[in-house]
Amino acid sequence: MASRIEVLGVRGLPEIRPGDDIARMLLDACARESLALIDGDILVVTQKIVSKSEGRLVALAEVEPSALARRYAESFAKDPREVDVVLREARRIVRMDHGVLITETAHGFVCANSGVDASNLESREQVALLPIDPDRSAAELRRRLEEATGTRVAVVISDTFGRPWREGATNVAIGISGLAPMADHRGRFDSAGRALVTTVLAVADELAAAAELVMGKLERVPVAIIRGYAFTPAEAGIQELLRKRENDLFR
Repeated sequence: MASRIEVLGVRGLPEIRPGDDIARMLLDACARESLALIDGDILVVTQKIVSKSEGRLVALAEVEPSALARRYAESFAKDPREVDVVLREARRIVRMDHGVLITETAHGFVCANSGVDASNLESREQVALLPIDPDRSAAELRRRLEEATGTRVAVVISDTFGRPWREGATNVAIGISGLAPMADHRGRFDSAGRALVTTVLAVADELAAAAELVMGKLERVPVAIIRGYAFTPAEAGIQELLRKRENDLFR
């Protein structure tokens, strides 16, 4: 366990548009900040810039809302086109009530609005969707960064989710490459000599949450570098963090 880690916000990235090379743009921004990647760095990258670069944008003018979307939108003063996009992106509707739409996405994420988001976009007539395969996006970004710099790094793609039973939202990992998403302490012993039987830490989520402290929502810092954390290298994916249906007491 590291006694000290650094979380470094990468400033100066321009507005990301479909087709942009975010690996190159990230490295250019690091160069302007006199910040070079080193072995063991973990890059936490917001979902929004990944989605923009991959063209995961929907023009609302092209959306014809369904009857269900219209009824729900009318009840809660929402844009029926946005509601329709949310429903299209949902594999399962978990709850529709009090103006809150909780869904399960095709990825298996349970979150508000299927991860569909209208913030930080150039047009008010657009919404952004989650990447189709966040793990693949993370792996490709990692590959490009390692080839360009000759370093060994890990990449976490993050998004902001709410939590059941707690107010507020926090960053979580939705895609990973190069690190084990969990640290399993089962079988070890605590300071009193008791065996740990359930302690499995969601490391990737903790790293994403730490990065949010320097990213913010208004500061236009979509990338953070976490330095000094001794992660376990792995080629695991985000599915390891998603609770299996048979173990989900609330499904």
